[in-house]
Amino acid sequence: MKTSRRKSRELALQALYEWQLSGNSTSDIAQTLKQTKAFAASDESYFSRLLSGATSEADELERLIAPHLDRPFKSLSPIERGILLLSGYELLREKEVPYKVVINEAVELAKSFGGTDGHRYVNGVLDKVARALGMST
Repeated sequence: MKTSRRKSRELALQALYEWQLSGNSTSDIAQTLKQTKAFAASDESYFSRLLSGATSEADELERLIAPHLDRPFKSLSPIERGILLLSGYELLREKEVPYKVVINEAVELAKSFGGTDGHRYVNGVLDKVARALGMST
């Protein structure tokens, strides 16, 4: 069974995907998602923090993540970019969530929504980001 936080991460990833591809406002995207059946199982406050933080701090997060990539950030798939923005935000700002949990949740998102080996790539990048932030890995 998925926790409310995992559901929040999934919904935030869906929102980030749409935000990247459509350019729609995050408030419009969030309103649409809040009307779905899946939203009832999420932690609304956490979803809002994740979406707001990942989008408002996207430039800073990209600068944090980019040195640990083997290609330009923009060349990643929208799913990988979304997962890295979301998880980068959690590592940087959601200090009560252990970094290992953040990385594990990102890997699970990549397994569910990403390409075949996307979860390995996400894991490697986030491990390096966590180390750069002074978290033991």
